[in-house]
Parts: sequence; structure tokens; C-alpha cells
Amino acid sequence: MDELTVTRLCAELCAKARFPGEPKREPMRAWSLSAVERLHFPDGSTAIFKFAAEPFTEEDRALKLAAVHGVPVPDLYASAVSGGILGMLMQDLGEPVREAADDDGVKAAVVLHQVRPSEILPTTLDADELGALPLRALAHLDYLRQVRRWKSTLDIAEMLSALDKVAPARAQGAELVPFGLCHSEFHPSSLHVGRAGWRLLDFARAFNGPGLLDLASWPGTQQPPNVQRVRRLIEAYVAAGGSQEALAPRGGLSAEAWALGWHRVWIVEWFMDQTVHWINDPTSDPVYIKAVRRHLREAVRLLAS
Repeated sequence: MDELTVTRLCAELCAKARFPGEPKREPMRAWSLSAVERLHFPDGSTAIFKFAAEPFTEEDRALKLAAVHGVPVPDLYASAVSGGILGMLMQDLGEPVREAADDDGVKAAVVLHQVRPSEILPTTLDADELGALPLRALAHLDYLRQVRRWKSTLDIAEMLSALDKVAPARAQGAELVPFGLCHSEFHPSSLHVGRAGWRLLDFARAFNGPGLLDLASWPGTQQPPNVQRVRRLIEAYVAAGGSQEALAPRGGLSAEAWALGWHRVWIVEWFMDQTVHWINDPTSDPVYIKAVRRHLREAVRLLAS
């Protein structure tokens, strides 16, 4: 991202929010397409400055939607897009008092999933869109092979084809409750637990979709899918006030197997879309191929076996 654009965006947002003086920028986290900084102002006050390039330039819309519907999120002081970069000036929540636990995640998910589908969000992942993911991923793979990348990936094509065959049937039930605002990066690291309670962060990839994908996302993807743990999360979710329908089978599968399988398919299509359109860095291909292959094996086992 262009540093001059980011600097100007930071100054614009500080002026819009009427913060005093020029801040000192303290880098906190940085990724290839986004970054987070803490701003220190001359009067001792602080704020969080988050900036991101496409496809993450609509996070402020999701954040506003969540706030309007009572989801605890950081206060958004100002936001703007300039030169294809979104900048957000937000409340500094400070350091968390502890890491978020499963109980915290369940309670946050119940509140989050009360937000019904909204036109504010650009993407809706209903049964048709969910079922189209394997074919989209196959199109990404075809392009990557045409440009002489992603070689020796016949097994990936075969797994995607197997998923595409079962996708129309397995995608059924996507619109069952909970269906609405889906965080999509629902992990303990995205739930800030502070002295004043919890706040949900990182809405960069939010969409309208099945809330069960959030519960499948919570344990992370570094380990094999834990069907029993996700079942316990869904049961705890219902006990905490979530809809009983969350436990209902869908696509001919248990709720937990369905959620874990489609979550992996969604990750695969997202990784491949990034590889083609947003990252487009051949040197990163081996890492993405390894991740895609692993997630596809898990998805096939859950959805197509």
C-alpha cells in the first residue's frame, strides 16, 4: 500500500474526528493487505488506526451494521476510502485482560447472529452461492494452471470435482436459522475481553450467511476438524439463547459436520481467489497449495464421503 496515501488518510481521519494535534504512529500488526496502528496524541489520548486495501475496503460498513444492532464493537470515530485504501479511526480498547474462551465465543455468536441479512453487506452466501464455491475454485485453478502456476495439482482438481458433484445437495439448509450477519473470521483473537466487557473485532470479511460457519471457524484450522467440539459449541450456543434450529441437520448431514465441511470449502475458494486476484505472488504458491490441499481433504471427508 502506498505510504503517502496512508499518511494522508490518517491525517484526514484525525481531523474529521477532531483529535488534538499530530499523532505518533505505533505499528501493532501488519499483513499483506492491511495493518493496524495505535495513534498517540499530544494530550495523552490514543486511538486505533486500521487501514486496508481491496478486497477489505468495506469493513466499516459491517462494523456500523453490527453497532446499530447492538453488537458490542469498538467505537468507530471516522472512516474514509482514498486511493483504493480504507482507513478507520477507532476506539482503543487497550490490552485484553484475558484470552477469549469458548463460553465467550458462544455468547458473542448469539448476539451477532441476531442481526438479520442486510443489503449493506455486498455478499450473501445462500444455498446457491455456497453450492457454487467448488466450481469457482475450479475456475481459479484452471487459470493458475494456464499461466503455468500450481503445477502437479491434479489431486486438487479431482477433489474440487468431487465436491462440485455433491454441492447442490449438501448446500441445502444454508438459510436455516441462524442466517444473517456472519463474521467469517470468528476466532478468539477477534474477540477482545477487557475490563468493560467484550468487543468483537475484525469484520473485514463479513457477509450475509450461515452463522454455523462462525461456530465452525472458532476452533481455528491448524488442527483437523473437531466435530465433537463444534457439536458442543452449537449445543452451548442454543443453551445461551441461540435458536434451537442451529442443531437441525442440513444437507443430509449433522449441523456440525455440515458447518465444518462448508467452512473448509469457503476457505479454499477464498485462498484461491486471493492467489489469483489480490496476492498474485507466485512465490507464495507453495504455501497456498499446501493449505488448499489440506482443507480440501478435510472437506471431501466431511461432505463427499
